[in-house]
Amino acid sequence: QVQLMESGGDSVPAGQSLTLSCVLTGDTMLSSYVAWFRPAPGKEREGGASISPSRRNTYYGDSVKGRFTISRDNAKNVVYLQINSLKPDDTAMYFCAAGWMGGNWAVVGSYKYWGQGTQVTVSS
Repeated sequence: QVQLMESGGDSVPAGQSLTLSCVLTGDTMLSSYVAWFRPAPGKEREGGASISPSRRNTYYGDSVKGRFTISRDNAKNVVYLQINSLKPDDTAMYFCAAGWMGGNWAVVGSYKYWGQGTQVTVSS
């Protein structure tokens, strides 16, 4: 059974950093691209970052480049999202997605599996 479980969300003041974790279970997860999403204006969710199974390739949304860093530990089946210099606009539920089916990595419909999300709240 494939499961994704996010954690690490918190309420923090602006300027701090957070690292979110996504634990993946299931036989196919090691060979899957994994991405982090969050809601965006006019969209249900927007891709923030994605990482390939080998960790060789990473992708970032234009609005988060330079502040988001995605990484993965395949030995632990965990994908991380480090967010630096947090802003109030970063306040959102962050979701982990896996089972990329092809197409645009930043699009919700490109992924088969989703976690329940972890809440990040940033105060000014």
